[in-house]
Amino acid sequence: MSEGTAVAGPDGAPRCPWALSTEDYVAYHDEEWGRPVHGDDALYERLCLEAFQSGLSWITILRRREGFRAAFAGFRIADVAAFTDADKERLLADPGIIRNRAKIEATVANARVLAQWSPGDLDALIWSHAPDPATRQVPKTLADVPAVTPESTALSKALKKQGIRFVGPTTAYALMQACGLVDDHLETCVARGTPL
Repeated sequence: MSEGTAVAGPDGAPRCPWALSTEDYVAYHDEEWGRPVHGDDALYERLCLEAFQSGLSWITILRRREGFRAAFAGFRIADVAAFTDADKERLLADPGIIRNRAKIEATVANARVLAQWSPGDLDALIWSHAPDPATRQVPKTLADVPAVTPESTALSKALKKQGIRFVGPTTAYALMQACGLVDDHLETCVARGTPL
């Protein structure tokens, strides 16, 4: 077996190796990662969670996701945009999330920017950066999966130009992977090309 190729999971089906370390990862890999996500609030949530993940393991975020949803009003853009300084202090004391002041500030600031946009604008901007699947090689091993692409760099620049914070090219690419703009499941992975 080549290094980084799909590995048999608990049910014997081949999966991306990163998905097999915990049951939480198996479920996330099989049911969410790489599936198309639409809707401004849903994409805002993914954008925020990817920003909080920066410098941490994704499992750290995944296991706190319900805590994040409770703390950030379900990631409804209009509600988070109305957060006050008192809300920010509450968040800094919330053990159910990652208590990083800069990331909390960015999450609220980003909501305030997005609250000024028309419905569907965030969805349209993000999805306008989805590459043509026909132009992408199907990854056979983890080494074939990039961390940054020209599209993620362009998406990062487009979001930053609009005032969105904590979205560098690597975070933008992780967002693209998580939200199905790209399908980076390995060639022999059971979840590759799985429809919604």
